[in-house]
Amino acid sequence: MSEFLTSVSELYPQHINYMQGLAQEAIARESLDGLVIHSGQAKRMFLDDNHYPFHVNPQFKAWCPVTDNPNCWIVVNGVDKPKLIFYRPDDFWHKVPPAPQAFWTEQFDIVLLAHANAVEKHLPFDKSKYAYIGEYIEVAKALGFDLVNPDRVMHYLHYHRAYKTDYELACMREANRIAVDAHRAAKAAFFAGKSEFDINLDYLAAARQGDNTVPYNNIIALNEHAAILHYTVYETEAPSEAKTFLIDAGASVHGYAADITRTYTTDTGEFAEIVAAVDELTMTLANSMAPNVEYSDLQLQAHTGIAVILERFGIVNLPANDIVNKGISRTFFPHGIGHMLGLQVHDVAGHVNDDRGTPKPAPEAHPFLRCTRVIEPRHVYTIEPGLYFIESLLAQLKASPESMYVNWDKVAELAPYGGVRVEDNIVIHATKNENMTREQGLD
Repeated sequence: MSEFLTSVSELYPQHINYMQGLAQEAIARESLDGLVIHSGQAKRMFLDDNHYPFHVNPQFKAWCPVTDNPNCWIVVNGVDKPKLIFYRPDDFWHKVPPAPQAFWTEQFDIVLLAHANAVEKHLPFDKSKYAYIGEYIEVAKALGFDLVNPDRVMHYLHYHRAYKTDYELACMREANRIAVDAHRAAKAAFFAGKSEFDINLDYLAAARQGDNTVPYNNIIALNEHAAILHYTVYETEAPSEAKTFLIDAGASVHGYAADITRTYTTDTGEFAEIVAAVDELTMTLANSMAPNVEYSDLQLQAHTGIAVILERFGIVNLPANDIVNKGISRTFFPHGIGHMLGLQVHDVAGHVNDDRGTPKPAPEAHPFLRCTRVIEPRHVYTIEPGLYFIESLLAQLKASPESMYVNWDKVAELAPYGGVRVEDNIVIHATKNENMTREQGLD
């Protein structure tokens, strides 16, 4: 048994105890008897007989590391042993999952379900005091559930997902390990002159995860494509000259995500220095995180850091504070500094102030910031500053009064490189931060 498997086997019972406690409180808030959590269903493509890739309900995989099987259900009341209704059809067209025998199965009473539409006999008879948690509202209503995703339950569960158990942290460390190994393979492919398409294949091969297993579509961007924040096209032909490689790619372990970005360049001059400066800013911001710090404060700190780089390299002819105050830094760094990470890449409840769901929206000047929470121990965040030369945003800046402060010749010189982003995954502890990405040796 691997060291990782030994670790999660030992930690998983504690995780279930924690989840039972959350369920108890969520149930009490709504005066319920329990929750029925649906893994989801396969979705058929419109006017077709094929299905979209299946993605499990995050609330389901919070309990159970079954991420690839639709039509499963968990029944919990926070006290009794959870019941897992595991879908195992008689099907000669598709691979039938084996009956569960993994490290986690002892924590459940498991019932095998041969026919998805026969699940009702395994569910509570009186559903008036049970809440359905899932996406398929019509299914819930057909089965007799009156309570579907009740707000007070969902707000509570979402808010507390930010606090990771030791089991969850072990999964996320392993996801970082896998992703770091794959990043190294992608870096080698870039310097070998491969295309975006082939770099992505090398990444997936090293991760041993397919396009439908990694937690999001990999961003594999060469040259000016690095200025497209969510670039996922993958050109099949390599450019005649590869200047820049921006890779934003992760891995999944038992449903938990890693989300890592690096930027590499063949340049040995000024742009390489800009890449190094953004990398240094990432580490500075990561080290600035601590319990009781407002995550939104890091956004302001990041803009100051980007402004310093813009001033240092003569891209904007103003002191850094003026670059921020005039809003110029937002042209070159238009997104948020990061987000919560866990069962989802952009984990839930980033914009709430408490477990009742009281809104805490992003600042007006930074609407794309995905988290405004106060940083606390056992939170996991990404930190990902960037500096980009985005054609549409540069055109807006050029048409504004602030255009006079921009060295447009320098912008034209750097624009073919696209941009830079560097992203690490950080665990907050009471007295230190754990940079899962750097601790795996990724520079």
